[in-house]
Amino acid sequence: MTAITLNGTPHAVPEDTTIVDLVAEAISRPLGPDGRPLDGGRLGMAVAVDAIVLPRSRWYRTPVVEGQSIEIITAVQGG
Repeated sequence: MTAITLNGTPHAVPEDTTIVDLVAEAISRPLGPDGRPLDGGRLGMAVAVDAIVLPRSRWYRTPVVEGQSIEIITAVQGG
């Protein structure tokens, strides 16, 4: 298992987990290699790894590494 901090809370994921796997787990929806939901819906999310925003195009090939701090941010409308 790989220990990380996810949205400020300690979290463990299986080895070989990628960012797209982590996001899919967090939202309970399958994602394709491009980070888009396989159900065709919208995602409205961003991911920051160690305080650096990671483009969705890189989620699939970015492994989750021991000790990382990962924030999954959901876009919200309103004012």
